Amino acid sequence: MHLLLTGVAGFIGSKVAELLLADGHHVVGIDNLNDAYDARLKRHRLDGLLGRPGFEFDRLDIVDRDALDRVCAGRAQFDAVINLAARAGVRPSVSDPWVYVETNTVGTLNLLELCRWRGIDKFVLASTSSLYGGSNPLPFSEDLDTSHPLSPYAASKKGAEVMAHTYHHLHGIDVTVFRYFTVYGPAGRPDMSIFRFCRWITEGEPVEITGDGRQSRDFTYVDDIARGTILGLERVGYEIVNLGGDQPYEMLRTIELLEQQTGKKADIRFIPTDRADVPATWADIGKARRLLGWEPRVGLEEGIERTAAWYRDNREMASRLEM
Repeated sequence: MHLLLTGVAGFIGSKVAELLLADGHHVVGIDNLNDAYDARLKRHRLDGLLGRPGFEFDRLDIVDRDALDRVCAGRAQFDAVINLAARAGVRPSVSDPWVYVETNTVGTLNLLELCRWRGIDKFVLASTSSLYGGSNPLPFSEDLDTSHPLSPYAASKKGAEVMAHTYHHLHGIDVTVFRYFTVYGPAGRPDMSIFRFCRWITEGEPVEITGDGRQSRDFTYVDDIARGTILGLERVGYEIVNLGGDQPYEMLRTIELLEQQTGKKADIRFIPTDRADVPATWADIGKARRLLGWEPRVGLEEGIERTAAWYRDNREMASRLEM
């Protein structure tokens, strides 16, 4: 297949590109390499893709409609667009909601318009478990009410989801929306908890945990997320699908596992809970199993082992990344 993949230097995007290239697909990856988090990590991931057969890279922003159109000019017709470009993170979206709406909602609209004008009939969209908020019953199923998001980040992703549905309805674009649950793994985002905990423990720095550390997350290993995302290229009409680890863990448990991997004791400091945070997440993945034959393969213990190993192997860079 000939695929347009946005956010290719991102945590999930780079892994999706890696798996697609290994399967012999042609990938045109785009990314603006912004400073939402340390761009050195994005370049580290991108360096692992550049020069591989079947891979092309264009640096651009999905908010720029003219630049998106130029990506298609002179190239073969794309079979699908996988939109993984996003401004992610609950807390930063509270202080700068505009950039989240521009990238996550308007950027998605630009890509849907590109599909309409260029006759691309398959669209895969990355969304978030943050849409479920703090009052829905666990585990979260795709048919629950997501009309009360707790952060601008979640609201911007809700906007992207419903815009994709509109384009499916009006223009027949086949859409798979994935709601990802707390993705972690090697070369993960430095603003995410497991990267931070790993670095703080390894470097002997205080480990900050919000609340009492008993809040739980459905951690999902990045390779599992990437596999599921690629399965989303199947024609489904319009579907929203959870991708999660299928088992929530308390934050304090991740600390224990990282202590085992590093051989060091965490110096834990508890800080106030942020109002935009939710107390727990847990994915009902029954639909992913039925529709796509997907389920997670890497448990938290193995995933943290791999993540800690990556940090040790790349410590010179990873210990200097801005968090």
